[in-house]
Amino acid sequence: MIKENLKQVEDNIVAACQRAGRDPREVTLIAVSKTKPVSMIEEAIDYGIKDFGENKVQEMCDKIEKIPNKLNWHLIGHLQRNKVKYIIDKAYLIHSVDSLRLAQQIDHEAKKKNVISNILIEVNIAGEESKFGVSKEQVEVLLEEIKKLTNIHVKGLMTIAPFVEDAEENRVYFKEMYKLFVDMRQKNADNNNIEMEVLSMGMTGDYQVAIEEGATMVRVGTGIFGARNYNI
Repeated sequence: MIKENLKQVEDNIVAACQRAGRDPREVTLIAVSKTKPVSMIEEAIDYGIKDFGENKVQEMCDKIEKIPNKLNWHLIGHLQRNKVKYIIDKAYLIHSVDSLRLAQQIDHEAKKKNVISNILIEVNIAGEESKFGVSKEQVEVLLEEIKKLTNIHVKGLMTIAPFVEDAEENRVYFKEMYKLFVDMRQKNADNNNIEMEVLSMGMTGDYQVAIEEGATMVRVGTGIFGARNYNI
């Protein structure tokens, strides 16, 4: 199942890039493995996947312990400040930084471990009350403060678009995110610890539209591993 699903997702990524006149190599596929067993992750590894996304710190740490392969682990779920120390030297990229206090905690723990932590700023582009993330108006202010931190490297922006039946409904939000992304890249062109090269947006239901609108990372779980059972 995973082999066939991956082939379908990868074909869809290529097709979306062709429609947008983009190189498929610009898009990184993150296999969202939350709630899925190690055996399924190992199967995906066998088919060439190196980037995996987890929502929970403990689950990510457990899986890293059990899988010796050199992989890129992405923390894509909400991160509490008291959990930062557990993943600071394990996460390839933290997608969900949504406050200065969290950024400061990451910087603090990164200094203790003598590492540079790569992060994305999470933007609540649709202004949904149920979602984490800063408003698009707050992004520039937050980046100005993060510039003062020494052990954080901002690689770009992330958003979780609304859950919709028709992916086309999210195109407006993906367009808005890309515009913000380009704007922040231009405004921070001379800053060493703000790079703005990653735009993480699009999930199983809408990643093709996200790619057409400029996503450089898409987070696909159900489309690869099948439906999740949260009662496990």
